[in-house]
Amino acid sequence: MKRPDIWLALLAFFLTTCRRKKDEPWFNLFTVEDDLKLGAQVAAEIESKPQEYPILDSARYATAYAHLYRMRNALLATGKLQYADRFPWRLRIIHNDTIQNAFCAPGGYIYIYTGIIKYLRNEAQLMGVLGHEMAHADRRHVSQLLTQAYGVQTLLNLLTGGNPGLIGQIAANLLLLSFSRDHERDADAHSVIYLCPTEYPADGAAYFFEYITQEGGPRIPAFLSTHPDPGERVNNIRNKARELGCRGNQLYEGRYAELVAALP
Repeated sequence: MKRPDIWLALLAFFLTTCRRKKDEPWFNLFTVEDDLKLGAQVAAEIESKPQEYPILDSARYATAYAHLYRMRNALLATGKLQYADRFPWRLRIIHNDTIQNAFCAPGGYIYIYTGIIKYLRNEAQLMGVLGHEMAHADRRHVSQLLTQAYGVQTLLNLLTGGNPGLIGQIAANLLLLSFSRDHERDADAHSVIYLCPTEYPADGAAYFFEYITQEGGPRIPAFLSTHPDPGERVNNIRNKARELGCRGNQLYEGRYAELVAALP
């Protein structure tokens, strides 16, 4: 059923004027079903362009995928993700060693570049990245930001078959999304919440920020180059882990080396 423009206008007014309580999900003009439909369209677009997104075959590189599935499943098993059982959380590895990044499309479609896997040194660092990106999808930051960027009616038309060319632009922009300060802090905090029940350090994202800022690299991930600054984020992440009393301490450097060795 098509939503009346007046209803959308009222909701947009509510979105921009109401105050959000701490840890309360953001109001989103998209439904969860919309997230799933848009995510499926974005995933299909990405996987239809192997020159731009050379995705590693999951059968040929089964060992690498098995390592990442195990890490993803450890997060989903905590019971902390709201849509753990509703989103597909499909994971794909993009073969590009020059890009140190990962992103998650609406509805839980996860993409990780070989560049960031090879650059990091242990599972705890990558788990911090995974938790952060999955939080953007689970907390529905991605669809909210896309709604702001493209407009509600444009995206709704896209979901019903209108303007098919736009989906390629959205897919390309997922890597470059500039989340708000609050969104980034929320994703950082929920990465801690997701990791806390696991055997990994809950501040894995802090390990990642510290490592990549100290070491530098050919391309800094978009979520690191935006505000708040990495030092503040490290402090916030560590404070959240202390607040929750998290006790995990396994880095799994050996297993991580096996993951890297399984990549082309």
